[in-house]
Amino acid sequence: MEKLFTRKEAAGILGISLATLDLARNSGQITYVQYVENGCVFFTEAGIQEFIARSTHRAAPKKENMMTYRKRRA
Repeated sequence: MEKLFTRKEAAGILGISLATLDLARNSGQITYVQYVENGCVFFTEAGIQEFIARSTHRAAPKKENMMTYRKRRA
């Protein structure tokens, strides 16, 4: 059986607050385990890793000739 993390442990691993974790859980962005309705909520390592993967974005490559509002100096 996979190790289960409490809300506090999961928030610590992700580096986010409990409120942000609850918001992600309620909006369906992270999976969780709840054995009893209105009971304690737990998170699996796989669920945490999936959330990290979905939340990670690659940086856009730097464009050499970006248009700016400023005129270039001569």
